Amino acid sequence: MSSVPILETVDIHAAYGRIEVLRGVDLKVPRGAVVALLGPNGAGKSTLLKVISGQMAQTSGDVHLGGVHVTGAKAADLARLGLTTIPEGRSVFPNLTVEENLLLMSYAGVSADAVFDTAYAYFPRLHERRFQLAGTMSGGEQQMLAMARALASDPALLLLDELSMGLAPLIVDELYQSVAKIAESGVSILVVEQFARTALKVADYAAVMTGGKVVATGEPDEIGAIMADVILGGAA
Repeated sequence: MSSVPILETVDIHAAYGRIEVLRGVDLKVPRGAVVALLGPNGAGKSTLLKVISGQMAQTSGDVHLGGVHVTGAKAADLARLGLTTIPEGRSVFPNLTVEENLLLMSYAGVSADAVFDTAYAYFPRLHERRFQLAGTMSGGEQQMLAMARALASDPALLLLDELSMGLAPLIVDELYQSVAKIAESGVSILVVEQFARTALKVADYAAVMTGGKVVATGEPDEIGAIMADVILGGAA
């Protein structure tokens, strides 16, 4: 396995206007690993994902993707390098059916059959709902669809932002079982999460952000032991 991480951020600073939100973030995602990025609201986790995915410019610092310096690269260029983001809030088209949502992903040169096969292998429930309008499905099913659409692009690195937001714990557990399966296929994953204990169950490594910096990194049991209940959010 290559020792070059799939993702590395070095001393990332970023601001909204005069308010500095990221204050020197160093983070690594090893190839083939699941890394959980944890921390309280306002810690800068989602801002960091925006910088990594090219949606926001940092004020200083560097981003490396697979050893390639990609600081300042546009989101479309990063996508071509294998980076795919599932943003907070489930990015599906509510007025299209499940199959129509998936078909949109075939424009990138992947056959429709391959898109469907991947989606339904990971998420059999989507096959049951394939002719249903996405907007009429449950929040958990919409999140499955968002994940299935992301997988259609055959990503090398998947960024997941608040996978569990607004969902019942049982559904969150089910989604994280899918995250583990996706990781087993060789996709590297960085997941920002508020349900810390759930994310730690499937993570290989974890990092804790607070005040715009990464303040601790380690294996899940180490991080679980040092995190305060307030950061864990009381989520079982």
